[in-house]
Amino acid sequence: MTRITLTIESPLTASSRALIAGSEAAMRAVFTEEDCYTFSPEQLDKPNIAFFVARQTSKIVGCVALVKHQDYGEVKRLFVPKTARGLGVAETLMSRLEAHAQTANLPLIRLETGAELVAAVSLYEKLGYKKCNRFGDYAPNPASLFMEKHLA
Repeated sequence: MTRITLTIESPLTASSRALIAGSEAAMRAVFTEEDCYTFSPEQLDKPNIAFFVARQTSKIVGCVALVKHQDYGEVKRLFVPKTARGLGVAETLMSRLEAHAQTANLPLIRLETGAELVAAVSLYEKLGYKKCNRFGDYAPNPASLFMEKHLA
């Protein structure tokens, strides 16, 4: 297997926009617009957000964003296209995100996902994330599942 490389990039590049569009399409295939709490490329282009892009050789194979809040980090836009699934890309992205959060002195990572996203929930559980209460400004929504992980 070719090595996966990760870089922090702008979410406004054409390749980043394509990943984000793929993520949006995947979410909209499962959830209504009201049930999607996704960020646009412009919303991800903020000083408190690190947007990671994964490549295998020169091919882009995934992305994830870390939103830095005052006392925790939040995962947004974890996405790996179908053609790159099963290669360990999501795990590699999450590992880098967690390392970045630790460097930023964030003791906790939180995320909102959907219970219907069985593969995503399984991945998060495998990585040590536990179900938790709603956080931030998320409205009550039966489609949402909230998870968190305390970093060592």
